[in-house]
Amino acid sequence: MLQNIRQNIQGPTTKIVVWLIVISFSIFGIESILVGGGSGGVAEVNGEEIGPGELQQAVNNQKRRLIAMMGDNFDPTMLDDDLLGAEALEGLIDRKLLMQSAAELDLAASKREVGAMIANMEQFQIEGKFSPQLFTSVLANAGFTPAYFKETLRDDIALTQLRAGLMGSEFSTPLELSLEARVNAEQRDIAYLTIPLENFIADTPPGDEEIAAYYAANQEAFRSPETVELDYIELTPDDFRAPVDEAEVREAYRLETENTQYQTEYRVSHILFERGAQESEEALQQRVAQAQAALASGTAFADVAAQYSDDVGSAASGGDLGSTTGDAFPAEMEAVIASIEPGTVSDPVTTDAGVHLVLVTDRREGAAPDFEELRPQLEEQLQLSAARGELLLAVEELKDLVFNAENLDGPAQDMQLKVVRSEPVTRSQQQGLFAHPSLLAAAFSEEVLEDGHNSDVIELGEDRFVVLRVRQHNLPEVMPLERVRDEIAALITDQAARDQALAAAQDAMQALGDGATIEQVATQQGFPWQVEPGVARDNGNLPPEVLSAAFAMPVPGGEGAVIEQVTTPAGDVRIVSLSHVEPGSWEQLEQADQLAMRRQVSTELANLLNTEYQNGLRNRADIVVR
Repeated sequence: MLQNIRQNIQGPTTKIVVWLIVISFSIFGIESILVGGGSGGVAEVNGEEIGPGELQQAVNNQKRRLIAMMGDNFDPTMLDDDLLGAEALEGLIDRKLLMQSAAELDLAASKREVGAMIANMEQFQIEGKFSPQLFTSVLANAGFTPAYFKETLRDDIALTQLRAGLMGSEFSTPLELSLEARVNAEQRDIAYLTIPLENFIADTPPGDEEIAAYYAANQEAFRSPETVELDYIELTPDDFRAPVDEAEVREAYRLETENTQYQTEYRVSHILFERGAQESEEALQQRVAQAQAALASGTAFADVAAQYSDDVGSAASGGDLGSTTGDAFPAEMEAVIASIEPGTVSDPVTTDAGVHLVLVTDRREGAAPDFEELRPQLEEQLQLSAARGELLLAVEELKDLVFNAENLDGPAQDMQLKVVRSEPVTRSQQQGLFAHPSLLAAAFSEEVLEDGHNSDVIELGEDRFVVLRVRQHNLPEVMPLERVRDEIAALITDQAARDQALAAAQDAMQALGDGATIEQVATQQGFPWQVEPGVARDNGNLPPEVLSAAFAMPVPGGEGAVIEQVTTPAGDVRIVSLSHVEPGSWEQLEQADQLAMRRQVSTELANLLNTEYQNGLRNRADIVVR
């Protein structure tokens, strides 16, 4: 059936329908079609709607966070809108409830506060100064409009005020701190011995009869994993690299040498004199002369700029305007900047902005490498750029060809590509190309594995694309004895050693129960042992299983030490003896430890209060999910 759909979808009728859909998208807008275009929301919280656009924005934000968190381990299957939508909607409902609560408490942020916060965000600054162009560009790349970002930030500030109020209202009492210190700052006197597994590893391997008996009794444990052997085509830019013309390389060199990094850069300060509406030319020139006289008398340029400059923004920073490579300022200024030496104040320069006294505070000479030095880099860039264009065209062609093809051989032949056969791939593949989550998901999907279709052309990132098809499906089956003989021998040897180590541990426990000490048992049996008095919960020197056991054991009574036996993942057995517990004391803690514990307790209580507060809002709210 699916194959029929694949074939029929290429017909003329279907193509007409597709074009009608495309036209409707272009006329009415894809967003109105996707979200319904109506005013109906996806949920209502106390009469306030949550719109579909708001939900989609939350889902998109969640996708971006997942992609950033997963990095190279990015799994496209985790970005399913249905899976993310439910969680995103719950988050929006909680946020709506908190915003309503904040509004009832008259918590809000002023436009000035929001503006100041945005101006101080480093991601919107160039050389320490806020850039409106960068602000707009960064938000656009992240899928935000400035208005939406400001509104979200304003809400975030209000929510921060609400949470801060909740946390500020919570505190820890002296009794709570005392109890916390009594438990978390307690110290325990312990001793432990180790029974190493290696002491019981047999030198002689098990015999054939024993191996055969084990195999017969545990055949289900020796099934081969389910695997698929795949045919696949992989496309990368390297498949489309071609030599580049000398003229292209020369042009690329010309453009590269015009790059800012190879040009002379000047750091510039200025003092600006703007002519006032009622000010005469003579009065303006008099102000310029006064500033020149102050400079001539030895007054620092920054001080003169602070006193005389009409450019409020730069006057506060000594007249500093930043750097230029010849195109940042008006042509009249640039000509002067290029002609004077660093540390020299120019004669008055007139531009449309007014009259300037210009100072070059620093000059960094730029020099481009010669052509032959840059040739390899330029050729690589040109080849890669052209190859990427060819790659994308080839990907589109491959998508069309493999959609209806019975296998990959035909598309590969048409496009002069190579079909590669993989080694067996498991569902939990950890190495190689097919360890990529999206390829694994495609290889074991119903459409590819069970129905026998080609996969979609899958983008792996870094300009890599793969299409695959299952050539052979290998179901699990019991492996022959000869194939698993060594594995069984190792299992038998290991299990025998573990049994003997546990038996030795039981003997040691019996001896301790009869009144012997850890030292006596360890010395008699030749086991390593150790005494650790005053162990704290955060001890980093003890083996983790020993520390965990020591603080899980009950406080010793009047009958002597408490004994516990633990086994490590490696098979060693450790016997832990707890002889004394000294409760912690708040008064005996160092001041830094008291402060850390007070913060920990307060944070735990505040988090609990915040959770209960949100639960209370939900319980009292009228929430309708559509």
